[in-house]
Amino acid sequence: FVVTMFWSIYIYDRELVYPKLLDNFIPAWLNHGMHTTVLPFVLIEMRTTHHQYPSRSCGLAAVCTFAVGYILWVCWIHHVTGVWVYPLLEHLSPSVKIIFFAAVTIIINIFYLVGEVLNNYIWDTQK
Repeated sequence: FVVTMFWSIYIYDRELVYPKLLDNFIPAWLNHGMHTTVLPFVLIEMRTTHHQYPSRSCGLAAVCTFAVGYILWVCWIHHVTGVWVYPLLEHLSPSVKIIFFAAVTIIINIFYLVGEVLNNYIWDTQK
């Protein structure tokens, strides 16, 4: 999710997720460490480790709980500091933020389901 969302928005307009100013403080290798290297490690883990998924409803509930918790944390940081940790959010109206947060939560759930399907395919298991 991080790789897809970050680089999609970055390619569209980097200032929305990673302002050029950050280049002065965060070296390129660290940016890639946070936003790129996640993908190969996930793929390696998927191929080397069989994951036992919970029931679909429990898994999706856990993913939604995490997503809502993270969204609340992002909103709390804005409430306390007056600064959005993702500059993109500064440009969205409150109603569009709600739609954005809902869409992101749905996307995260889709990634979870894709991961479950791939895990079952790679390890030849069925629920």
